Amino acid sequence: MTLTSTSIQDGQPIHPTFALGRPSGIDEAAVFNVSPHLAWDDVPPVTRSFVVACIDPDAPADGSDAGKPGVTISENAPRTDFVHWVLYDIPAGRRALNEGEDSVGQTVGGKDAQTKAYGVRGQNDYTGWFAGDPTLGGTYHGYDGPYPPPNDERTHRYVFTVYALGTDTLGLGPGAAWKDVEAAMAGRVLEHASIQGTYTLNL
Repeated sequence: MTLTSTSIQDGQPIHPTFALGRPSGIDEAAVFNVSPHLAWDDVPPVTRSFVVACIDPDAPADGSDAGKPGVTISENAPRTDFVHWVLYDIPAGRRALNEGEDSVGQTVGGKDAQTKAYGVRGQNDYTGWFAGDPTLGGTYHGYDGPYPPPNDERTHRYVFTVYALGTDTLGLGPGAAWKDVEAAMAGRVLEHASIQGTYTLNL
């Protein structure tokens, strides 16, 4: 199974177009938080659906210092996964997601959990990150791109993975969290493929 993208070059920096957090000095009118193009091929012939996920394994385990003036998050600080995209029950006939198909710009409070022609949106981790924020708080679904702390010494990696499954549906309904999607995928993954981009705001 192979995974390619016209939006992201494997192993290279991600353009701010596909990020939620933008570097200072960038045109504020420029389009951002665009879901990237992904295309997959050489899938197992018995595939009945797909799952797409994007996970940052470099998020600070303690986010309390994120963005604090005069504070730096060390390269060696403990890290944890941060889920940026969950899409499941993608039809077996699909071989690509178009650029911007799942997100263009920021939806304050999060995009709806909806069943689309291209799959079912799951919940991403901005739900917890923005919890309690009177402006941004909400339940975030589908794609919301990179936004690493600008005071983080580490350049974050973003791993985009497509899973081929031997089942038509995970039976979860819209808005499932990644942990529930992972649990439902257990024993059903036929093959998977990944590409990885990087992003930092510590410029």
